Amino acid sequence: MPDLLIELFSEEIPARMQARAAADLKARMTDGLVEAGLTYSGAAAFHTPRRLCLAVDGLLDKSPTLREERRGPRVDAPEKAIEGFLRGAGVAKEDLKVQDDKKGQVYVAVIEKPGRPAAEIVAEVLESVIRNFPWLKSMRWGSGGLKWVRPLHSIICILSDESGGEVVPFEVEGIRAGDRTSGHRFMAPKPFSVTGFEDYAAKLKRAFVVLDASERADHIWQDATNLAFAAGLEVVEDRGLLAEVAGLVEWPVVLMGEIGKDFLGLPPEVLQTSMKEHQKFFSVRNPKTGRIERFITVANRETADNGATILAGNQKVLAARLSDAKFFWENDLRVAAQGMESWTDQLSNVTFHNRLGSQADRIDRIAQLAREIAPHVGADPALAEQAARVAKADLSSEMVYEFPELQGLMGRYYAEAAGLSAEVAAACQEHYSPLGPSDSVPSAPVSVAVALADKLDTLTGFWAIDEKPTGSKDPYALRRAALGVIRLVLTNGLRLHLDRLVDAQLLRHQITPSDDKEAALLRELLGEVADHGVFGAAVRAVIDRIDDAPGWLSKIVEHKPDVSDDLLSFFHDRLKVHLRDEGLRHDVIDACLAMPGSDDLALLTRRAQALGDVLKTEEGENLVQGFKRANNILSQAEEKDGVSYEFGADKKFAEHPSEEALFDALQAARPEIDRAIEAEDFAAAMTAMAGLRGPIDAFFEAVQVNSDKEIVRRNRLNLLSTIRSTCLAVADLTKLEG
Repeated sequence: MPDLLIELFSEEIPARMQARAAADLKARMTDGLVEAGLTYSGAAAFHTPRRLCLAVDGLLDKSPTLREERRGPRVDAPEKAIEGFLRGAGVAKEDLKVQDDKKGQVYVAVIEKPGRPAAEIVAEVLESVIRNFPWLKSMRWGSGGLKWVRPLHSIICILSDESGGEVVPFEVEGIRAGDRTSGHRFMAPKPFSVTGFEDYAAKLKRAFVVLDASERADHIWQDATNLAFAAGLEVVEDRGLLAEVAGLVEWPVVLMGEIGKDFLGLPPEVLQTSMKEHQKFFSVRNPKTGRIERFITVANRETADNGATILAGNQKVLAARLSDAKFFWENDLRVAAQGMESWTDQLSNVTFHNRLGSQADRIDRIAQLAREIAPHVGADPALAEQAARVAKADLSSEMVYEFPELQGLMGRYYAEAAGLSAEVAAACQEHYSPLGPSDSVPSAPVSVAVALADKLDTLTGFWAIDEKPTGSKDPYALRRAALGVIRLVLTNGLRLHLDRLVDAQLLRHQITPSDDKEAALLRELLGEVADHGVFGAAVRAVIDRIDDAPGWLSKIVEHKPDVSDDLLSFFHDRLKVHLRDEGLRHDVIDACLAMPGSDDLALLTRRAQALGDVLKTEEGENLVQGFKRANNILSQAEEKDGVSYEFGADKKFAEHPSEEALFDALQAARPEIDRAIEAEDFAAAMTAMAGLRGPIDAFFEAVQVNSDKEIVRRNRLNLLSTIRSTCLAVADLTKLEG
């Protein structure tokens, strides 16, 4: 069973494309070989900046011969039907067999497809893979028609076994497959021949090429950490940068250089970002001070001066880059020291969305909402509003213009330079968080208030203009914003009526007051909306005392909850995903969503967790089955009789001790359940409910609900109604599956 070696040798492949390309080569080649009948025992793909490689072990030397019997028409069928069958089967009439069938004798064609040599199949599949390779970007060169990410120079395609290697003969756009490749571009450029994968990997290593990307990455990290440790420093870990740098070199040589003293006063994040984005350098930190003091660069070759010339050039280029960063930093600090208002004023000229106004408009809405949220999260309303008004000021700074990924972080530095409080400065940095499911969640009250206001304004804004996510498309990251709200609420244990906050913010998007008096009125009304709901008595009281009502007031009075209900459903969908990831069943979540107060996500989650815990017990599962049995019998009887059995269950009509025991159990459990629910102790409520499992089971085992005695039957149906209402007080168990 031969082994297969493939190498596609080209100009430098962008680092971000290499791993995906190696995986595509492996998947497409192995799928094509298996589809053609060639199975294998194992396959591995490799990549360097200049080559994609695939090694396939234990390949069949040829595809198996296939034999197929194809049933045709009856022997007395029209001649044209028989001729059509012969053409389709590719056989002559004299080669047909005749077999008995339940409808008479029929023709049968025996079709044999002989196996093909592995070399023939490999050549066919590889040519197709090369011509149809799914590069994210590709190019043509010269006069040929082949598309590749960079000009393709050579192809190795060898089938090897114990007797040696054999080149698979084929050609693509004038590039003939062979057994020769080249090593390192500078250190070993001469071509050499190989006989198989082991020979290929060994000769590449001698030619200063490390084939395995993970081996290159490990080598870089080990050498970098050793160099830093020897100087009493540590490398700032960055796995993404490590993978990228490993894709830029075939023979990594790690060097450590110094950062000029003039730049050591820059914030460490600025140094780290500038070196990473522009130079692909690792930052080296002093663990005692936290300052970035040196850098690690990775060269692609060894030099006679041990990298001194390379380091000198890198330090010169780095100094020019950091000079720009230093200028931005010092200039921004001068502006911030005079107050951040000039930056926020500039944002009135920056459009957030053509239908949602400028960044300044958005900041004003966020500030008002943050002030309303503040009391619910334990924050000072004035501080929350102040933080919201300066949180995005750094978007106008020169540093963030140069490095957008530093937004928020630079806001914290500039807020501190402006003399603002520590809470406000922290909110400037933290209000973007959490950015994803693994990102940290702010816990400082002011930061939480601004972060919630920011995300809720984004969501309500795009819902107000009907720009919701559709399918997999989510250009404004609204799913991420909703998950951010959920994590902020659950992590901090916040008790918020989301529907009221959403209603108030939706109205802000729809109403523009004409003067300061109207703006003050709008703030008062929307505060009442956020506290009591759109149609609350407090809102009506404010409206009733207004003599000269502005025209937009009708929008509050006539406000329809459809849009806010839809947004709340969106939150529920994201919450389902979040809780499912934490092990809660989807039907458990649905059972709790059907209960009142579903806009209080913390309350909803606690209820779902309590129900989920009960259902993991035998008592809980059996109770649900008993409830469903009671509910089914009751529903069928109510539909048949045309009445609702909700009242009148009386213990005096009980005929069996199990009936009396169930009466007593329900009478004892319901007050306990109600008290626990009122105290929001759902675990206790669920436990009390689960205690009904025994009496309910005993009842169904001992009595027949649909008794011949009408009074007894009605009483038992009313008793089932009590079971139903008692269980439904905790969660809508009808939503549970099974």
